[in-house]
Amino acid sequence: MRSVQTIYGVHAVRVMLERHPARVKAVYLSERRDDPRTQEIERLARSTSIRVQRVDAPTMKRMVGEVAHQGVVADIEPLPPWSEDDLFEAVRTTDNPVLLALDGVQDPHNLGACLRTADACGALAVIVPKDRAAQLSPTVRKVAVGAAETTPVVAVTNLVRTLRLLKDAGLWVVGTDAQAPRRAHEVDLTGGVVIVLGSEGAGMRHLTRQTCDFMVRLPQLGAVESLNVSVAAGMMLYEAVRQRS
Repeated sequence: MRSVQTIYGVHAVRVMLERHPARVKAVYLSERRDDPRTQEIERLARSTSIRVQRVDAPTMKRMVGEVAHQGVVADIEPLPPWSEDDLFEAVRTTDNPVLLALDGVQDPHNLGACLRTADACGALAVIVPKDRAAQLSPTVRKVAVGAAETTPVVAVTNLVRTLRLLKDAGLWVVGTDAQAPRRAHEVDLTGGVVIVLGSEGAGMRHLTRQTCDFMVRLPQLGAVESLNVSVAAGMMLYEAVRQRS
C-alpha cells in the first residue's frame, strides 16, 4: 500500500481533483473560506465522493505547518516514484525523449517551477541527485501546481553515472553555461536529449560538465550575470519545443 502525501494550495488541489480524482483520499478546507474557488474545490471533491472536512486554523497548521496553504489541503496517493530502471525503460520505449537533469538545485521553489515547465513542454522526467538537492515535498508540489503528479522525478545516486548511461542509450547531453561558446538554438535538440542545469550558487559541477556532449548559453542582453535556474530550464525546454515544432 502506498503512503499518503499531503499537498496544499488552491491550484495544486484543484488540479489533482480535475486530473487524478481517484488518487485524492480526502480534502480539508478552512472553516473561514467560502469563496468561489473553495466552493469549486468542494464541488469537484463531492462529485466523486471524496470526503471533504472543514477544519479550524490550528488543525490546518498542525497538518502542514507554517506554510501558505490558502486554506486548502488534501491527502493524496502520490505518483509512484521512478527508479533508474523505470527511467531507462521509458527512454527505450519513447521516441526522441526530452529529459531535464538538475545538478544540485536546492531550492524547492525552483524544483517545483522546473517541474511545472517540464510538464508543459512534454519532458519525460526530471532527474535530480539523491543527496544535497531538493526532493519532492509539499512545497515542491504546491509550486508545481499538479505537475509533480504527472511528470516523474527520478532521484539518482550518481548523476554523472546516469548521464553516461543515457548517452550510451543514444541521448545527447546538453549542459548550460553563460560562458559557453555556442548558443542554444545552434545545437540540434530534436532528437533524444538530456538538458542539464547546475545549482543556484555553484552552477554545474566539474564532472557533470565534462560528461556533457555540448555546452550552450542562452541569449542575455542585460547586466545580470546568470538567469534563475527555473527560468533557464524553461527557456531551454521551450527551445526544444520550438525546434520540434
